[in-house]
Amino acid sequence: MKIALAYAPYPKNIADGLYWINKLAAEAAAGQAEIICFPESYIPGYPGTGFEPEARSPEKLRDALDEVENIAYANNIAVIIPMDWYGPNGLLNLVYVVSASGELLGYQTKNQLDPTEDNIWIPGTERSLFEVNGLKFGITICHEGFRYPESVRWAAREGASVVFHPHCTGDDASGLQLTDWGHKNNPYYEKAMMLRAMENTIYFASVNYGFKYPESGSAVIAPDGTCIAGQPYGKAGIIIADIDPAQATGLLAKRFKPELYKW
Repeated sequence: MKIALAYAPYPKNIADGLYWINKLAAEAAAGQAEIICFPESYIPGYPGTGFEPEARSPEKLRDALDEVENIAYANNIAVIIPMDWYGPNGLLNLVYVVSASGELLGYQTKNQLDPTEDNIWIPGTERSLFEVNGLKFGITICHEGFRYPESVRWAAREGASVVFHPHCTGDDASGLQLTDWGHKNNPYYEKAMMLRAMENTIYFASVNYGFKYPESGSAVIAPDGTCIAGQPYGKAGIIIADIDPAQATGLLAKRFKPELYKW
């Protein structure tokens, strides 16, 4: 199966975000990808990156999701779209999964918030597994995938072949100039991506914004920890990777013995 990651620029507003979703979904579909995943909180845009996201009313977010469903259907590709969303108890950072027929398959909330996010979103409380064209996958969002490996292990133990990891590090104003993916002097994020794949024996597909100064790249990591596909830093575009679900055995995740750990 071919999967795609959208190394997309930060959206100027919701309409601009939808433009990029349509453009990159069409490019991924043309490349025969069956699923495309966008960066964290792509609608309306992650706060605190040097830009002020467009005001996110429930109505604007609902209209945007409706349009993503239309984009998925028009391009015959499943879309993993991270958004802000108003739940009964407050604003959530979540990811919707839309099928290639435009059907809403469900969502995954960000349950482990970064300490800097406590005044932006409320944490979710549940984990979900998804399936598209026979591929089972989970989703973990930014901080929780980098620092809470349990979020990935849960999906692997439930049968996921890949975990998608929309995230946000860096910005367009200033910062590090990374050159080599996984370099020893890079921030730890890319090493964490490798570990999430290796420690669970599954694929890990991590996607950041196409910032000028990203602190981590976007890449698809194989079950042995090898980076099999990536995008040059700061260059917006799509990453398409061939994955073989049979290689994602989940062996190490399934050997985990939770009874050995008493809380």
